[in-house]
Parts: sequence; C-alpha cells; structure tokens
Amino acid sequence: MITNFFEGIGAYGVLMTKVFRRPDRWKLFYRSTIKEIQLLGIDSIGIVVILSVFMGAIVTIQTAFQLSDDPLIPTYYIAMATRESITLEFSPTVVSLILAGKVGSNIASSLGTMRVSEQIDALEVMGVNSASYLILPKIVAQLFFNPLLILMSMFLGLWGGAMAGDLLGLIAFQESISGYQLEFIVFENIIYGLIKSVVYAFIIGSVSAYCGYTVKGGAVEVGVASTNAVVRSCLAIILSNYVLTDLLLN
Repeated sequence: MITNFFEGIGAYGVLMTKVFRRPDRWKLFYRSTIKEIQLLGIDSIGIVVILSVFMGAIVTIQTAFQLSDDPLIPTYYIAMATRESITLEFSPTVVSLILAGKVGSNIASSLGTMRVSEQIDALEVMGVNSASYLILPKIVAQLFFNPLLILMSMFLGLWGGAMAGDLLGLIAFQESISGYQLEFIVFENIIYGLIKSVVYAFIIGSVSAYCGYTVKGGAVEVGVASTNAVVRSCLAIILSNYVLTDLLLN
C-alpha cells in the first residue's frame, strides 16, 4: 500500500511537469481558460452564495448560544467570534471542500471520458501535449476564480451572520458591523484565507485532473475516478489546512 502511494505521488509529479510546459498555442490556451472559468467557476457561484449566507447565520446563532450564559461578555464578541470563524476557517476550507465535490468530480469525469474514448490518445498521436492542453486551463481557472469565490463567501457569510443576529434579536445589525471591524487584522483575516484558497484551488484542479487523466478501463472506471478525485482532494485539503495553519499563524 505504501509502495502504491509513493508510485502515485511520482506519477502525479511526472504529470505536473508535462502540464506546466509552455502551451503550444497561446490563443487556444486563452480560450480554453475562459471556458473553464465559466464551467468551473461562474457556475459555482449559486451554491457558494447559499452555503455562505446560511453558514454565517448558523455560526452566529451557535456563538450567541455559547456566550449567552455570561452576562459580562459584551454582545459584540458574538460578531468578533463569527468573523474569526468565517474568515479563518469556514469560508476558505468548507467552501473549498464543497467545490472539491462539485468541481473535482466534473474535472475527473470529463478527462476520464476523454481517456476511455481515446480522445487523449488522438491528441498525442497528433503531437499535442495533451496534459498541458487539457489540464493547465483547468488549474489556471481554479487559481484565478477560487480566491474570488472565497472572498465573496467571506462577505456573504458575515452579512448572513449579521442579518440572522438582528432578525433573531441576538445582536443588532450595526453592533455586528462594529464587532466585525474591532481588532480587524488584514493579514490574519483576509490574506491568510486567500493564501489557503490558492493552495486549495491548485489541489482541486491538479488532483482531480490526475485522477481523470490516468483512468484505465471504461465507464465504470470513470465513475470510480470521479469518486477518488473528490476523496483525495478533500483529504489533501484537510492535510494542507493543518500545515498552512501551523506555518502562517504560528
């Protein structure tokens, strides 16, 4: 099992060296990247919006419940705790895990279908670097759009928390805004989350592409590759989350 793990890491590294070679035609690369941004990024806005708003509301309610027993704690601490939870962990990590399921399975299944239908073999016969032509636009699209989705998720999560707190009488909307601004640190609250989002974007794009690109077999194996892409991407995100948290916050 350990041998297979290291063999997989080696094959992944070899594939990435092919992916990051100079594109043969920049015009085609640009068009493919725009298409992937539409497919993998813009089409994910809806689920990110819904998830972020309700996630912010839930965090606010739970935080208020935990702090309500102590009357000496100011209510704006609810907003501060919500801000830290949303910007440091929930938006970067939870949203990326959701995208790993939605985007990762899409990448793996599309590349897997091309592999089993011999479309990738046809590209290689024509002398095209299929790894760079098919995978690089997907990774670039993720690196470009995933941080934007995370920023949007942070804003919507905080807005959803403030709205929920105000509607339920837990904390006034203006007090939530004041709590969000209190002791606000740009690096810790924004840049840290964006750094994580870039790393997660690369993981989602590259790991999912590897799972789909290396499929052998038929339609059943494509389905297995899609599942493996989601599982491996989520595991890699969780592990990298631990490493990044230790490196950046300590």
